[in-house]
Amino acid sequence: MSCYRKSAFAKNMHNDAHSDLQINNSEKGTTMIFQRLRAIFLLGLTLSCATSFALEEGDTIPEFNLASIYEGQPNIQLSNLEGKTLYIDFWASWCAPCITSLPLYNELYDKYKDNGLEVIAINVDNPIEDGLDFLLDTPLDFLIPQDPEGDAAELFGVIGMPSSYLVSPDGNVELVHMGFRNGDINVIEEEIKKVLQEN
Repeated sequence: MSCYRKSAFAKNMHNDAHSDLQINNSEKGTTMIFQRLRAIFLLGLTLSCATSFALEEGDTIPEFNLASIYEGQPNIQLSNLEGKTLYIDFWASWCAPCITSLPLYNELYDKYKDNGLEVIAINVDNPIEDGLDFLLDTPLDFLIPQDPEGDAAELFGVIGMPSSYLVSPDGNVELVHMGFRNGDINVIEEEIKKVLQEN
């Protein structure tokens, strides 16, 4: 079982173990505590797993074909994005840095989409309704595929949230960015501008 799948499995087991308690105790405070514990538990386990196949700068991006998080929208696949500069971000609604970064990525997308930038934010929530609830309050303009079973995350070798990949039009990984802190968006924007100018 891969590191990412161990994390997903652990999340499901953790949810099952506390489901009765959450159902029998409807107090908001208790539910919020368990939600936070679930997020911390999953993130800690994910980060503790080392993978030898994680994508690195200079690698070729793997092919993917994922359903949109929005019902009725077409699948999102790499082959349909040929010639675009891609910024691919893996995120979850329980990940605080993800929630901070997504509106900023939306600003970058609006700023550079006419220059060939495509932002793809792959949601790993399971159930996907958690991601949809976040998007109701924070609508985003770019593509949002769903990856509830972690297949794409495993393909990329994701070991933590958020994980992002800047990809040139010829499919080469130009930047791998883990986490999100104050000032990161400026570094990311400069790298995006550099790739756009070179292609």
